[in-house]
Amino acid sequence: MADRPRNLSNRASALWTVGATVVVLGTGWVLSNVPEFAGFLVVLPAIAAGIGTVRQTAWVAIWTAAASAASIAKRPPPTSRENIALVLFSIVFGVFAVWLCSWRLSRAAQTARLRSAAIAMQRHLVRALPQVTEEVLLAGIYEPMPEENLVGGDIYDIMETAYGTRVILADVEGKGLPALGAAMAVVGSFREAAHRESTLTGLVEALEQAVIRQNLYAAEAGEPQRFVTALVLDVDGGPEVQAVNCGHLPPYVLGPEGVQPLQVEGVSVPLGLADLVDEPRTVGWFPLGARETLLLFTDGLAESRARDGSFFPLEDHLKKLDGTAPAEIPAALWREARAFADGRQEDDIAVLALRRNPMARRSTSTW
Repeated sequence: MADRPRNLSNRASALWTVGATVVVLGTGWVLSNVPEFAGFLVVLPAIAAGIGTVRQTAWVAIWTAAASAASIAKRPPPTSRENIALVLFSIVFGVFAVWLCSWRLSRAAQTARLRSAAIAMQRHLVRALPQVTEEVLLAGIYEPMPEENLVGGDIYDIMETAYGTRVILADVEGKGLPALGAAMAVVGSFREAAHRESTLTGLVEALEQAVIRQNLYAAEAGEPQRFVTALVLDVDGGPEVQAVNCGHLPPYVLGPEGVQPLQVEGVSVPLGLADLVDEPRTVGWFPLGARETLLLFTDGLAESRARDGSFFPLEDHLKKLDGTAPAEIPAALWREARAFADGRQEDDIAVLALRRNPMARRSTSTW
């Protein structure tokens, strides 16, 4: 659920308001200039409007007006016109602060509801992990960006088909509900085409057409067109895995020989941009042993930054996790990335760990 706006407690609001009043008027008393310093009290309702509730802001506004009137009564200015102007200014500014606080809380509640609905949609869009098929075991973690941009476009899915287990990890360009719409188009196409298309290139072409259609709808609505980076895999009973990389970050292979970046042959352009190149997308092949783990991730992990601007050293952290259970690696990486970035997360993060199912009934000794 989205975070609700946090406000001061009534006790804290009263304490800082009274304390600030004492400081301001006390300073004016020492300098024998109380009425002029009383004018600074109008800042208090403005502060309350930014951090408090409507009731607290109203209380601060009333207190400010009363304190200003009392200070004038104690040491009135030379003319009554100044008295009236100062009190009226305190009242008007207080009323405006109450309205501003009400508007702020209304917008914050609306944003919270919208973000909550968007995150619920996005979490419903992706499957709960872990997932087990006849060919693979898939564990992982998905953490939406906890900022006000609502949601990002990281998606993944896994389908057990007659052609083997097919997996996709994708990242839609941009943030917000338009990116979520493109993500829904890709996932919907993947779930249908994974069963229909006998070849991995045919499946990727169906995804390409889904993004193109979504971009046409976006153009009609006046929204920018988007591309989608994606890594699509097919794991069947053979010793090698098929892969089509559409501009996505290359995965890592973790196994007895350590941590190795995997460069899949035939890396192509992201989904939605196929018309920009002449070469068709091709399938790359790579072996995946029974004791090896394939780690897939989105750029939210790789591009996590420390306060000094340095990027998260993913490969170094993977080496430190040597001996960690494969199913625990994604969550461990996410925690280390958050710690590296001092708790900040500027993008969605999806990390998947894929292994062959040791109980697979299909033979892995022949192709």
